[in-house]
Amino acid sequence: MKIKDPRIRRYLRGKKRSLGTEKRPRLCVHRSLYNLTAQLVDDASGKTVLSVSTLDKSIKAKFKSTGNVAASKALGELLAKKALAANIKQVRFDRSGYLYHGRIKEFAETCKKSGLQF
Repeated sequence: MKIKDPRIRRYLRGKKRSLGTEKRPRLCVHRSLYNLTAQLVDDASGKTVLSVSTLDKSIKAKFKSTGNVAASKALGELLAKKALAANIKQVRFDRSGYLYHGRIKEFAETCKKSGLQF
């Protein structure tokens, strides 16, 4: 079976290399037109450790539109703060086949600046 969607092909190719563990969970990102969602996943046990979204009240109240670069910056800061509070310092970044550009890039760079190590 050949998958024609290039994003899905990139997602499957990248997921083979980036499985998360308990000590170093996978930071999985999902981008839609209006929102951005990120979660830390422990693939060994199959559980989500932490999850944040631009739909959170703390972020949604600050921005008129949550589908922009400024909202993704705020989401990166929030995720890094929650992860460090949960004693998680290292993650494996899974961009889910999205290009490392725009909102995804800004989110990742903000997470790095806030203390997470990729």
